[in-house]
Amino acid sequence: MVLVRLEELRSFAPDALDADASGVQHDMRIAAKRLRYVLETTELCFGVPARLARKRARELQGLLGEVHDCDVMLSRIERHLAEVRAADAEAVRVRAGEAPDLDPALAARAPHRTAYRGLDVLAVYVEARRRLLFERFAGLWAEQQAAGDWERLEQAAEDALREASELRGKKARVRVTLA
Repeated sequence: MVLVRLEELRSFAPDALDADASGVQHDMRIAAKRLRYVLETTELCFGVPARLARKRARELQGLLGEVHDCDVMLSRIERHLAEVRAADAEAVRVRAGEAPDLDPALAARAPHRTAYRGLDVLAVYVEARRRLLFERFAGLWAEQQAAGDWERLEQAAEDALREASELRGKKARVRVTLA
């Protein structure tokens, strides 16, 4: 199970390193969470490599979670801004009444006109924060790759599988000999 979850996590990395791949980044966060949970229950079987990998998975999960929070917030801001603009457009149209054309002064007095700037500034902040967090994610992934933590976990899991297989083989030979 550790090897399956580790492979799942690694499989997302190439695409998740594209700054615009928010869906893949979210999937990688879920994969990090799954690996972390498996390691929390099996860590004793794999020793230090599992403990380090669990910490690395938690770091990835947290950072990618913050990136995802920015994606969700940006979507909400954009949706709210569209709703406010639509409401203002309707209000301005109603105020125009039977006029043959729209007086620009009516738009200058739209009910929510002061909200636009605040929402735009908030969107700029959240987008800038997302970019910063993404850069931290890309750097963290590069550090983790360079440190070899994932490879050590993989080796520890493969060693444990090999040892278990050898032990099963010895037990089977003992049963055959005793029979």
